Amino acid sequence: MSDPRPRGPQRGGRAGTRPSVDPARLAALEVLKAVRVDGAYTNLVLPSVLRQHGLTGRDAAFVTELVSGTIRRRGTYDAILAACVDRPLSKVEAKVLDILRLGTHQLLSMRVPTHAAISTSVDLVRAKVSSGAGGFANAVLRQVARQELAEWIGRVAPDPRVAPTRFASIAYSHPRWIVDELRSAVGAEELFDLLAADNEPPRVTLVARPGRSTPEELPGEPTPYSPYGVVLAGGDPGEIPAVTEGRAGVQDEGSQLVAAALAAAPVEGADRRWLDLCAGPGGKAALLAALAAQRGASLVAAERQEHRARLVQRALRGADGSLGVVTSDGTAPPFAPAAFDRVLVDAPCTGLGALRRRPEARWRRRADDLLSLVLLQRRLLSSALDLVRPGGVVLYATCSPVISETRGVVSSVLESRDDAELADAQALLPDIPRSEGPMPGTVQLWPHRHGTDAMFLALLRRTA
Repeated sequence: MSDPRPRGPQRGGRAGTRPSVDPARLAALEVLKAVRVDGAYTNLVLPSVLRQHGLTGRDAAFVTELVSGTIRRRGTYDAILAACVDRPLSKVEAKVLDILRLGTHQLLSMRVPTHAAISTSVDLVRAKVSSGAGGFANAVLRQVARQELAEWIGRVAPDPRVAPTRFASIAYSHPRWIVDELRSAVGAEELFDLLAADNEPPRVTLVARPGRSTPEELPGEPTPYSPYGVVLAGGDPGEIPAVTEGRAGVQDEGSQLVAAALAAAPVEGADRRWLDLCAGPGGKAALLAALAAQRGASLVAAERQEHRARLVQRALRGADGSLGVVTSDGTAPPFAPAAFDRVLVDAPCTGLGALRRRPEARWRRRADDLLSLVLLQRRLLSSALDLVRPGGVVLYATCSPVISETRGVVSSVLESRDDAELADAQALLPDIPRSEGPMPGTVQLWPHRHGTDAMFLALLRRTA
């Protein structure tokens, strides 16, 4: 994205005065600081920062791309900056390094003129740090500007034939352990396509909640796989009446397909009580409640964390098929055994399937997180099987393609029980091309194949 605003000279007028700074770049810097210092999430902190600076329309879109792109490509940019700086990056003041990253993204990945990218970055360093630091930033960014992104990658990344993981880590800005996990999940032939897709901004996708709104009511093109989805052509989804009123929402098509698959699964006997065992923040629960209401069924939404439970309550406002939200731990829920006909387990996971949407996640997750998450996922799936009646179904889903979190969890739980079996989830989504992988019947969505988050779905049926 190019910088849409005309820029004149912004140097300070009198000696000793600080230069004025561009509000958009200043807002971007504040978001980076909140993410780095406070552990904030980009998508949550960005709207408030934009409001504080009065940025809307093209200005807001510029800041969004500047922030998200800088965070996504941080690994690549740090390798480039390391080649341009005469000291370890750990010795560069954090605030200055943030601004250098913002400048590098503008120079190498946005259609911002070189002089504008450098001068606005230097002004920001001078205003927030010092004049001397501004001179340092000017020298570094001028070196960055001497080559295109592909040329820099050829210079700072190793030969992919010699060190494929390290090459992928630098060229596609993913930590090495994530590269290894994704290679195991998707295969070496598609790895680079997947990593590249993780660095592309995701489309804004809306969901029409059946019985409350229709896709035709929403602006945009229909999604290829979900009958409820629309890809927003542009603009602020918060200004769409159906979204404002809670009759529609913003939801990735992959998440829509999770709810659609659970609702489409055949069950034996009654079909009146549905459960979302890990409902926060509530998008899937809102779609499930709408689908349940059309069947004369009702949904109970459970969420362990109170602040996320409040988000679920907000998402379910006005939903006819909702029985409300229960704040409870999904591994020890306050429900009678075999009380439900359908149960969704959208399990907490590494989130490596949503790296497009959550740019900071790749830098926060660690390989050590996997063991504790897998143990929790097994407990949640076992709990769900206890809560569903014989003849009912459980849909296990994760926003991660990592093998240990997907088919590894399902296999482990099925091996430990004699009252459940794997059913065919692929049959529930006939528009998704059928694949016969290591666990036939399960579904693995991919951003580079399907344009969705990398959601995994497995359908289990309670047999006794």
